[in-house]
Amino acid sequence: MEVKIGVQNVAREITFETDESAEEVLKAVSDAIANGTALTLTGEKGRKVMVPAGVLGYVQIGESEKRGVGFGNI
Repeated sequence: MEVKIGVQNVAREITFETDESAEEVLKAVSDAIANGTALTLTGEKGRKVMVPAGVLGYVQIGESEKRGVGFGNI
Protein backbone atom coordinates (compact mmCIF):
# COMPACT_ATOMS: atom_id res chain seq x y z
CA MET A 1 0.00 0.00 0.00
CA GLU A 2 1.40 3.40 -0.97
CA VAL A 3 0.90 6.25 1.52
CA LYS A 4 1.57 9.93 0.82
CA ILE A 5 1.55 12.40 3.71
CA GLY A 6 1.46 16.14 3.22
CA VAL A 7 2.82 18.21 6.08
CA GLN A 8 1.82 21.85 6.60
CA ASN A 9 4.47 24.40 5.60
CA VAL A 10 6.69 21.72 4.03
CA ALA A 11 7.06 21.64 0.25
CA ARG A 12 7.80 17.92 -0.06
CA GLU A 13 5.40 15.14 0.78
CA ILE A 14 6.37 11.94 2.59
CA THR A 15 5.85 8.90 0.35
CA PHE A 16 6.43 5.31 1.41
CA GLU A 17 5.15 1.75 1.03
CA THR A 18 3.57 -0.12 3.94
CA ASP A 19 2.27 -3.65 4.47
CA GLU A 20 -0.68 -2.29 6.48
CA SER A 21 -4.12 -2.31 4.88
CA ALA A 22 -5.95 0.87 3.87
CA GLU A 23 -8.33 0.40 6.81
CA GLU A 24 -5.44 0.15 9.30
CA VAL A 25 -3.80 3.31 7.92
CA LEU A 26 -7.13 5.17 7.96
CA LYS A 27 -7.77 4.11 11.57
CA ALA A 28 -4.27 5.22 12.63
CA VAL A 29 -4.80 8.63 10.98
CA SER A 30 -8.26 9.06 12.53
CA ASP A 31 -7.01 8.06 16.00
CA ALA A 32 -4.04 10.43 15.80
CA ILE A 33 -6.24 13.37 14.79
CA ALA A 34 -8.93 12.60 17.40
CA ASN A 35 -6.40 12.22 20.23
CA GLY A 36 -4.01 14.98 19.12
CA THR A 37 -1.09 12.54 19.13
CA ALA A 38 1.51 11.66 16.51
CA LEU A 39 0.60 9.56 13.50
CA THR A 40 2.94 6.57 13.50
CA LEU A 41 3.09 4.15 10.57
CA THR A 42 5.54 1.35 9.74
CA GLY A 43 6.96 1.00 6.24
CA GLU A 44 7.68 -2.19 4.31
CA LYS A 45 11.28 -2.38 5.50
CA GLY A 46 10.43 -1.77 9.15
CA ARG A 47 11.08 1.98 9.13
CA LYS A 48 8.75 4.04 11.26
CA VAL A 49 7.24 7.33 10.08
CA MET A 50 6.02 9.65 12.80
CA VAL A 51 4.20 12.94 12.11
CA PRO A 52 2.44 15.09 14.73
CA ALA A 53 -1.30 15.10 13.98
CA GLY A 54 -1.47 18.89 14.34
CA VAL A 55 0.68 19.47 11.23
CA LEU A 56 -0.96 16.95 8.90
CA GLY A 57 -2.05 18.55 5.65
CA TYR A 58 -3.39 15.41 3.99
CA VAL A 59 -2.92 11.64 3.86
CA GLN A 60 -3.41 9.89 0.53
CA ILE A 61 -3.82 6.11 0.64
CA GLY A 62 -3.60 4.11 -2.58
CA GLU A 63 -2.56 0.85 -4.13
CA SER A 64 1.06 0.40 -5.14
CA GLU A 65 1.63 0.69 -8.84
CA LYS A 66 3.71 -2.14 -10.23
CA ARG A 67 5.97 -0.87 -12.99
CA GLY A 68 6.86 -3.02 -15.93
CA VAL A 69 10.43 -3.43 -17.10
CA GLY A 70 11.43 -3.48 -20.75
CA PHE A 71 10.01 -2.32 -24.02
CA GLY A 72 6.44 -2.66 -25.20
CA ASN A 73 4.75 -2.48 -21.79
CA ILE A 74 1.40 -0.81 -22.14
